Amino acid sequence: MPGRRLLPVSFAAVLCGALSACAPLQQVFQVPQVAVQDLRLTRLTLPGGLGAAPVADLSLTLRVTNPNPLPLRLANLGGALVIDGFEVGQVSFPNVAIPARGEAQQPAELSIPVSLNTAASFLKVARGQLVTYRLDGQFSTDLGPLGLQSFGPFTLAQGQWKQPAILPF
Repeated sequence: MPGRRLLPVSFAAVLCGALSACAPLQQVFQVPQVAVQDLRLTRLTLPGGLGAAPVADLSLTLRVTNPNPLPLRLANLGGALVIDGFEVGQVSFPNVAIPARGEAQQPAELSIPVSLNTAASFLKVARGQLVTYRLDGQFSTDLGPLGLQSFGPFTLAQGQWKQPAILPF
């Protein structure tokens, strides 16, 4: 019977090392890194005579790197796309699987409504001008005995964006 008492004590010691009450979560889990691998404005429609709402179509590919020794599945990875300091739209990646100590490519095709507040930012990109961008967001992941944990909001990725012009003016 002494062996049965040791097992719960040993399990409690191991669990205590994994729980944030006993040790910070950062020592157990390293937050995945997100980078924008590719960002392209593929089409920009402007207000016209047909009454159609203006839309910016984007192609976005994220590279998500997992520094942890176990595979991860991120749920609700997403947030706000910000161009030159103005939020232009939302992006969402509902289910991202990343291998242990590996990376995953996550593509998305976005159609973002263009408003008076965001038209200037999209026009700069469409004209081939340099802009800055940020992807501000959050994600959640199931960490087994630690349960579902949410991370963020924080800046997931940022950089400069310049592409060949898609508008002649």
